[in-house]
This record gives sequence, C-alpha cells and structure tokens, in this order.
Amino acid sequence: MRVALYQCPPLPLEPAANLQRLHRLAMEARGADLLVLPEMFLSGYNIGKEAVSTLAEVHNGEWAQQIGRIAKAAGLAILYGYPERTADGQIYNAVQLIDAQGERLCNYRKTHLFGDLDRSMFSPGEGDFPIVELNGWKLGFLICYDLEFPENARRLALAGAELILAPTANMIPFDFVADVTVRSRAFENQCYVAYANYCGHEGDIHYCGQSSIAAPDGSRIAQAGLDEALIVGELDRQLMVDSRAANRYLHDRRPELYDALNKR
Repeated sequence: MRVALYQCPPLPLEPAANLQRLHRLAMEARGADLLVLPEMFLSGYNIGKEAVSTLAEVHNGEWAQQIGRIAKAAGLAILYGYPERTADGQIYNAVQLIDAQGERLCNYRKTHLFGDLDRSMFSPGEGDFPIVELNGWKLGFLICYDLEFPENARRLALAGAELILAPTANMIPFDFVADVTVRSRAFENQCYVAYANYCGHEGDIHYCGQSSIAAPDGSRIAQAGLDEALIVGELDRQLMVDSRAANRYLHDRRPELYDALNKR
C-alpha cells in the first residue's frame, strides 16, 4: 500500500480554502492508496474556543460529503482532521477516514488533550480505539499527543494494527517527538507509523515539520524536512514480517507484571 502524507502550513479559519487545497493535492497524489493530512486540517488548530465552536461540524456533514467526492474523484482514501460536533453539543478534536469510493470508514476522537490549548477547545475522546481494514492492511488511529503515551500505540498493536496513522500539530520545541518518538513507537510495536505534521506557524505556534513514515525496524521509508511537502512511502509486508521475527517485543511481553500500571 502506498501512503502519502501532506505537510503544510495551516490555513486557519478557512475551511473552503482548505477543501480547495485538498482537491488539488488529492489529484497530485493519485497513485497513492491513502492520503494523510495534519490534525485539524480543515479549520486550523490554534484558532481558539469561539472559532472552533462556530466551525465544528457533525461527522457526516458537508465537509465529509465534499471530501467523499474528492476521494472518489482521485481514487484514494483520505484521512483528515477536523473539529467534530456531536448531538449532545460536545466538540472533539477528530480525524475521519473516507475510502476511495467516498464512503466513511472510521471517525476517531483525540483522547489525550495537550495543555490548556486543547483543553479549552475540546472534550476528550472516551477511549474508543477502532481498527479498520484498508487495502488488506489493518489501520489504527491516534492524534498528536496521543502518540506520546506508549500505552496507546501498544493497545493498537495488540488489537492487530499494522499501520498507526497519526495526524499531528507538533510544534517547537518538541522536535524530538517527530525525530525520535515516532520511530520508537514503530519499533517497539513492530508496525508502521505515519505522522503527518504542519510546518510554518499559526499565531504564536511554530510547527516543527518532519512528517515521516516509520517502519517496524525503526527506519524511515519517507521523511519531510521543515517546509511544505507531499511525501509518499510504500508499505512492505515482508519487512514487517521479518522485523517481527527478529524483534519479539509483542511476543515477549509479560502482562501479568504490568497490572500496577492501571492502578496508579
């Protein structure tokens, strides 16, 4: 499976412009099976509570319908970040996967909110960690800060995830997350991790770029620098099989020793 990541500066408060940008990009990425966009791609991330409340949409709203049409026209699946409004009035930092036929496959809500910025705008997701299949690969989902908790990636790996998709809005001075943590999560869980970040700045936030696809052996199969880029990597199932045979972290776990972790 060929996976494309789009690293870009945000266009805050401009969903229509972001949809136009996505349409152009999806056509450029034709030949890939999946296109992954950054966290809160449609609205921008650092936009404040009032703007998030104004822009938030239901998961099957007009944005989803437009992206479904884009995905179908380009012949690829799209994972995008957006502010989701639910029937009970909650607003979540969410990502949604739409397949190449334009059908919604999965909606995931960020469970671990980062600092006052996230907490002022969103409710935390309740801990649903779905696994869905796309083109014969099992996919799991995390958003930005979620990936920095090793328990989240391990939970997905134990549920069968072969590729963890992580749209993000990671900023300076946390460059080491993009450089080190992404590869660590891939290696320790023996799966691929695709990390799609912003570059440039948004208000007082300066994003660190360095989007990448990390392989189960800890290598990178695609990596962006600090500027806008569309990168593509091809997942190799045999590499994953060989890496899992050589590095038996999942097999050698002793979960009976870890009970105390859930009691603190």
